[in-house]
Amino acid sequence: MKRHGNLYHRITSFENLLRASRKARKGKRFKDQTARFELNLEKELLRLHRELTTKTYAPGAYRDFFVYDPKMRLISAAPYRDRVVHHALCHIIEPLFERNFIYDSYACRKDKGTHKAISRYTEFARQNTYVLKCDIRKYFQSIDHVILYGLIFRKIKCPDTLWLIRKIIDTRRDGTVVFYFPGDELFTPYERPRGIAIGNLTSQFFANVYLDGFDHFVKENLGCRHYIRYVDDFVAFDTDKKRLQELKIRMASYLESLRLKLHRNKCRVYRVKDGVTFLGQRIFPTHRLLKKENTLAMRRRLRKMSVQYRAGDISLDTVHQRIQSWIGHAQHADTWQLRRRLFAAAVFQRGEVKTASRGFVEQQPEQRALR
Repeated sequence: MKRHGNLYHRITSFENLLRASRKARKGKRFKDQTARFELNLEKELLRLHRELTTKTYAPGAYRDFFVYDPKMRLISAAPYRDRVVHHALCHIIEPLFERNFIYDSYACRKDKGTHKAISRYTEFARQNTYVLKCDIRKYFQSIDHVILYGLIFRKIKCPDTLWLIRKIIDTRRDGTVVFYFPGDELFTPYERPRGIAIGNLTSQFFANVYLDGFDHFVKENLGCRHYIRYVDDFVAFDTDKKRLQELKIRMASYLESLRLKLHRNKCRVYRVKDGVTFLGQRIFPTHRLLKKENTLAMRRRLRKMSVQYRAGDISLDTVHQRIQSWIGHAQHADTWQLRRRLFAAAVFQRGEVKTASRGFVEQQPEQRALR
């Protein structure tokens, strides 16, 4: 495997840092940290350039918070200036790894994403009878720093770039997940640093690097032609149920070499015609439906926005933007009738009005209805 050197001067160049700042600010221009950084952009970038070139750069503290999608996840947001460094690093090194990634890895890659992964799933479901659906337990918390660094080292030989990567990897360690593997002694799980922050651009990239070898193992060694992975969720298709059960055993064995474990309750073989939930949709060979939780969550958001609009806390334009964002996701499934039912009952009006039994605002004279 070819190793690449002389990368650091490209990563730390002012031009690359400026490009990285433009990418990092997308969707966050009105955040306090972004505004302060942008106010003195040239000064901040020169400061970053100086710290990186002199190796005095030190990542800041993360801001931790929980999201529920639907299960609880701890998200760790890096300071804005660190996100600029993450973009600068990935812009240079990601193409070196990207060319070796398999086609059917869909997370955090250009021209990929959930909708294309779902379309690919439908294509494979129409050609097979069974699907093996798997999930890796506590994936981001379990990523072993030594193994990850070794995988990156096989591709990059620039010492300064490896120093920066090590700095970023070592900013977060997880001590909540303790798994034992063959050959471990009593304290081995506690002695090996592990865990990367969910929320970093670099973490998403590192997650793909970590499982790239597994992807090639499944496709090339196991001969599984119909395989899809999105971060730590993956599916494999076949016409033979027994073969998929055998594949599961060999997959689990390979993942143990990466110090990862499959989730016992979330790894099983299904008939494709029964419909399988994958990436937020219940997918059948002939059609796709949104998960019930997604629909219920939208009902709750509509009720909340109705109350906020009545109180004057949000504008109708804001309501429209939020709903159009959800429609952009929902329209990739067969949801025409669902959307008609949802929005037929959603009415927004200023002032005091009665509340309907379903939680939406009742129709009143001179109301502003959402169409």
